[in-house]
Amino acid sequence: MKKCKIKTGDRVIAIAGSNKGAQGKVIRVSRAENRVWVAGVNIMKKHAKPSAENPQGGVVQVEAPIHISNVALVDPKGGATRVGYKWDQSGNKRRYAKKSGALI
Repeated sequence: MKKCKIKTGDRVIAIAGSNKGAQGKVIRVSRAENRVWVAGVNIMKKHAKPSAENPQGGVVQVEAPIHISNVALVDPKGGATRVGYKWDQSGNKRRYAKKSGALI
């Protein structure tokens, strides 16, 4: 599996595609497929049959996956940023925003 610098729960921004500029929280990451699901971004409509959870059925909106290269982490101080790693004083590996240097 490939290394992925974006984790579940991160706040990201779409940097390419029809959803460019949209921000949201990462719901799920698939490292095998290099795709992420972001809340409120890349919404598609899906026709659902009636079920126990959705007794009416009908058209529901769900998030579709986005390729990981089309999203960037949102810097705590604003804007998109790349992710780096550094070791803290206690010897733990921590992620940080390369743009501002803030820990993530």
